[in-house]
Order: sequence, then C-alpha cells, then structure tokens
Amino acid sequence: MMELTIGGEVYAFQFGMGFLREINKTVSAEQNGVRRDAGLRYKVAGLLDGDTLDLVDVLFAANMGRSPRVTKAALEAYIDGECTDIQALFDTVLDFLRRSNAARISVRRLEDEVAALLHPANR
Repeated sequence: MMELTIGGEVYAFQFGMGFLREINKTVSAEQNGVRRDAGLRYKVAGLLDGDTLDLVDVLFAANMGRSPRVTKAALEAYIDGECTDIQALFDTVLDFLRRSNAARISVRRLEDEVAALLHPANR
C-alpha cells in the first residue's frame, strides 16, 4: 500500500482488484467488434508518457474505498505544489503498479510494447 500526505492528511492508495475495476471503467475500447473496459492500459501509457491528468485518475482510483477519501482537487493541488517532486511521484506510482498482482502483467506487457516502439532494433 502506498501513502501520501496531502494537506496534512495521510491518504492510502492500493493497486489491487478494486483499483483495477475502477481504473478500467475510465476508458472503453472496441476491438474486433467487442467493447471492453481498458482504462488500465490507457492510463499506464499516460503515466509512461508523463501525463499528470492520468496520474490524478490513477491515484483517485487507487484511493477508492479508502478512508479518508481524497478528492481530485486535492490531488491536483498536491501535484501543483512547489514541494512535490512530480517525477518521483510518477516513478513511485509506476513501481507500485509493477508490483501489484492485479496490474503487473499488463504493465509489464505495455512497457515491453513501448520499449519495442522506441527501440525497434532491439526486437
């Protein structure tokens, strides 16, 4: 479990099955005529690309069902804070996703796909 102190309050973030259900609801995609929830794939791609809006969505979903409940406004203020090391936050969230039983295989496959696109000679 990951924790962040935002505005003096400690918030817990977990990247398990509940997180996976919530984050997948954020994006729906169609492939071969079948529509599926695919938010994890899109949000992890955004994290790898440094998209702070995707970072907010991932953290918001990871805090779902926890108490206290963080708001998107609080997350955005935290990210905008001059003391927040945004690169370290991206790295920490990606590290937790890589270690999560619910997300690790999808994250690893997506990272491999991105690496192959960036470095096609290494295929």
